[in-house]
Amino acid sequence: MFKNLLIADSGKGHVEEMIRMLQDIPSFREARVNLLHVVPEQNTAQAADHRSDGQSLLDGAISRMGLPSGNVNALVREGDTKQTVLKVAEELNSDLIVMGSRGLGRLQSILANSASQYVFQLSTRPMLLVRDDLYVRHVNKIMVTIDGTGVGDDALKTACDLTREIPDGQLIGVHVTRQDLAPSRGGRSKADEVLDTAVQRARSFGVEMKPVHVTGADIGRTVCSAAKETNADLLVIASQDRRPLVARGLVDLDKLLGGSVSDYIRVHAPAPVLLVREPEQR
Repeated sequence: MFKNLLIADSGKGHVEEMIRMLQDIPSFREARVNLLHVVPEQNTAQAADHRSDGQSLLDGAISRMGLPSGNVNALVREGDTKQTVLKVAEELNSDLIVMGSRGLGRLQSILANSASQYVFQLSTRPMLLVRDDLYVRHVNKIMVTIDGTGVGDDALKTACDLTREIPDGQLIGVHVTRQDLAPSRGGRSKADEVLDTAVQRARSFGVEMKPVHVTGADIGRTVCSAAKETNADLLVIASQDRRPLVARGLVDLDKLLGGSVSDYIRVHAPAPVLLVREPEQR
């Protein structure tokens, strides 16, 4: 589970509410919390005032989130928010980044210089994204996407670890195909086999997972619809998007403007999204 969190707090949105909800999960209560606020680079005369304002904002956030002050590392940094979040995550070796989002679409995000979209696209670390327009609930029902890949297995394990710590927590595994698959001789389709394997893997982690197979031409839209229909409180997804390190010097416009499933879910999911990335060594 996550032991070293980096929370990028801008003083608005629902991130703080989400963190309060996550305090119900024992491992989150025990995790080291690094709370970051980034202020623009200023001249010497203005820098002290901005850093003081940033520190006051963090002090208020710590109080509102109910975090034990002795377990919080409050950081005020100057610079560009999106670059600074990535840099601090590397410095601290954070195992989860938590950020808020305005829920802008791909083109809007580029034009608005969206920090959360940039980090979502380029971070190699798991990221929890909480949109400003969502109603944040206590996490009880978790949905995870099942695709039978290595990073998909990582997402399933993460979802199981979370579910196991939630009293009466429920886990739903959704597998999407673009069309119904013909059953094999044994009457089982490839989708059935993928979900059966995932159910067994979840059981090995001590969790009973409800398997769901849905079809839809647009995978991202279909996942979001399934999350809405099941009233999921948290959506865990795996991403195999191109290696982020290749794009650090230049935002990957093909992915940002193209048909990235994870990016569609980022904008349209009816619940906070926990993105699990494929590790760099793979």
